[in-house]
Amino acid sequence: MHRRQESSDAVKVRTLPVQVAAHLTRRIVNGEIAEGRAPSELDISREFGVSRVVARETLKILASLDIVDIAQGRRVTVRPRAEWDYLSPLLVEWLPEELVDELLQELLQARVLLEPELAAMAAAAITDETLARLRAAIDRMAGLEDDPDAYLEVDHEFHMEICRAANNRILDRIMYSARWLGTASRRVTNQASPDSLRRATEAHAEVFAALEARDPETARATMRAHLQRNSPILAAKEQETKRAATWRDAPASTADEE
Repeated sequence: MHRRQESSDAVKVRTLPVQVAAHLTRRIVNGEIAEGRAPSELDISREFGVSRVVARETLKILASLDIVDIAQGRRVTVRPRAEWDYLSPLLVEWLPEELVDELLQELLQARVLLEPELAAMAAAAITDETLARLRAAIDRMAGLEDDPDAYLEVDHEFHMEICRAANNRILDRIMYSARWLGTASRRVTNQASPDSLRRATEAHAEVFAALEARDPETARATMRAHLQRNSPILAAKEQETKRAATWRDAPASTADEE
């Protein structure tokens, strides 16, 4: 699921440093490399048979994602997982599905905190031009209810239009930075049932009506209700993934016991 979230990025051939960085990240997540001392540039070069230049670029990638710290003297340490850059599409692509499901739940929590207030702020300041764009987005959604991939792009833009209408550049960048996880989340919620997209269009239309009425309180409430409908869907997806992982790991566990 989450590995399809990148559009143009998904078809790119990954460079060698990115491939090595992905492999090391997965080893860290799997507990093969504990927090603390991480492979050095020389270690990476020897283990993977790559040049020191490739090893150095690998560490730069990991450092850019806050996975490792590179101290003076080239000592490399693994950072606590809570500090990793989970808004990076590259990191999300490398994580196991179980962890991505957890992140989608946390993203929804953040959206429920932020987006109702953004909707209220937008309702107080929205322009006729923005309303026209939102109305057009609703019309496009209605025509794309049999095309989930195209629908989610319009869905995302609808929410970003509201964010921009709130006129807060910091919140706008926060919302924009979470777009990759947002896409992954919408892939789950927009395909939960045969009528998911129809109901999503209706929910967006309710938010639009509150914005058009320039009613901050109703805009806040309708946005919160729209987002909270996704909570049981994401929770069910997380449980399904955990059950699949338990079933997948069961034969190995049984073999170990024997």
